[in-house]
Amino acid sequence: MNIVEYNNIIDKLSVHVKSFQEGFSLLSKSSTLKEFGTDFCRILRGNFFISDVNLFFKRNDTTEWKSVVVHNEKCYECLPYLKPSPEVHIEYFSENEFSIIATLPSTDGSFWGLVIGRKIDKSEITEIDKITLQMFLQLLDNAYQSFTNQKKEKQLIFSLNHRVVQLNSLIDTGIEISKLHKTASLLELSLERAVALTNASSGVLQIISENIIVSEIGFPGNFDREKVLSSKNKIDTSVEFQNIKYFFTLSEKESRNGIIAFDQTDEILLQAFARQVLAALENEHLHSEAIDKERMHQEIEMAATIQRKIIPQHLPEIEGYDLAGINIPSLEIGGDYYDVTKLKDGRYLLIIADVSGKGVASGLLVNTLNASLNAYVENDFMLTEVADRLNKIIYKASTPEKYITGFIAILDPLTGTIEYLNAGHNPIFYANNGKLKKLDKGGLAFGMLDFAFPYESARIQLYPGEKILFYTDGITEAMDSEDEEYSDQRLESFFLSENPAKAKSFIENLMADIKTHTKNTPQSDDITALYLSRNR
Repeated sequence: MNIVEYNNIIDKLSVHVKSFQEGFSLLSKSSTLKEFGTDFCRILRGNFFISDVNLFFKRNDTTEWKSVVVHNEKCYECLPYLKPSPEVHIEYFSENEFSIIATLPSTDGSFWGLVIGRKIDKSEITEIDKITLQMFLQLLDNAYQSFTNQKKEKQLIFSLNHRVVQLNSLIDTGIEISKLHKTASLLELSLERAVALTNASSGVLQIISENIIVSEIGFPGNFDREKVLSSKNKIDTSVEFQNIKYFFTLSEKESRNGIIAFDQTDEILLQAFARQVLAALENEHLHSEAIDKERMHQEIEMAATIQRKIIPQHLPEIEGYDLAGINIPSLEIGGDYYDVTKLKDGRYLLIIADVSGKGVASGLLVNTLNASLNAYVENDFMLTEVADRLNKIIYKASTPEKYITGFIAILDPLTGTIEYLNAGHNPIFYANNGKLKKLDKGGLAFGMLDFAFPYESARIQLYPGEKILFYTDGITEAMDSEDEEYSDQRLESFFLSENPAKAKSFIENLMADIKTHTKNTPQSDDITALYLSRNR
């Protein structure tokens, strides 16, 4: 090969690489499998100068091939040549009507099948064409993984939005506004908090009577009224009380990446917030704080009821093991969480978590963690990948001061093997041959940083007679009347010395020991513990 031929090859591959990059961007925006397949075939036709490109999809190795894009009905005769296998399979033909038949496996167990006709100029498939085909099959695989991940994220976001709808009337700022009894202060604070809740750049609250603007409030103080009202990137809502309309307009949603469009969640929050303002106006008119307090109590009770449903009332029975757990929130809505779930392969997932802070916001993050974790462990998974995804979800769903520490363990009940990951949580106690070991391998708390932090997992072997205690810092930091904490040392000593026959007895004895320390001192933090022992 001379230098001219070599440069020609490099130039052609460079063009394909650019097309590869543009193609990934295009395919990542697909909303349906049909759109995804159509765009991929269009990319392939443009790069190979082949008009006859046919694409099939197979959900798994037991289902039939389904057509996604068909340009030549004769391609169905080639289906027997599409051979699902763990590796990419490509066959080239020089005499047939179709020049390439390829099968590509995907990470979710599905398969893609390609049946490609002859080139438009009737020329043969070259070595460069074969290299290019390999590149575009890799594009198909990578883009499909991105496509499926985006679908899962959309489903998860839909679920989280639903939970926001359930809890929208419990926003902390709504509670604060409902306690104000001066209309001017109430409206100023309502606009300020509405802007803050949605990350808007500015907002205007217009008070309208008989179609005439009688008053106007803006935030921040140096806001540009016309810019807000004329902005193309804005949301608005209104409430009416005693023939007076209160019209909210928010503009220019800010993010870490600059100005972005408001989403459905922002609209829900603004509408819920406006309803809270209306409730406060009604309370002021009625001069009845009792009505307001009763409404808030009922709503918090509803939120607490929703949250209690994600804390297990009964733990699964695992042959050869004993389990017991407890969750005592310090407020009606807590920020602690634990669960034990049986996975499809017979293993068990055990988790304990602690959200920074307490109240409604922490309760919402607990629900987010629960929904996210359940979504990600439905299929095969790696513990470190689940941790990375949870970190990104919690970061996007929380404010900068909110994060979640957690400890996740996967128990194989047949062997006693436990794979665990500690995400910034206090070290979990493991009694091995009568000695205390602390399980702290893992990484940062979920939601602290928005980048791919390298989480690590570790394994231990739980033998008969050994035990593990999952707990939150509400236990070690439980204080008496002199502000003296229960302490890590006391919990360690209790854990090693207490060996009742039943896990339930261990939890009961632990709570009694904490009560002995705190006596009548009010509980200051959520208390959560999960105890696992192996009997045989």
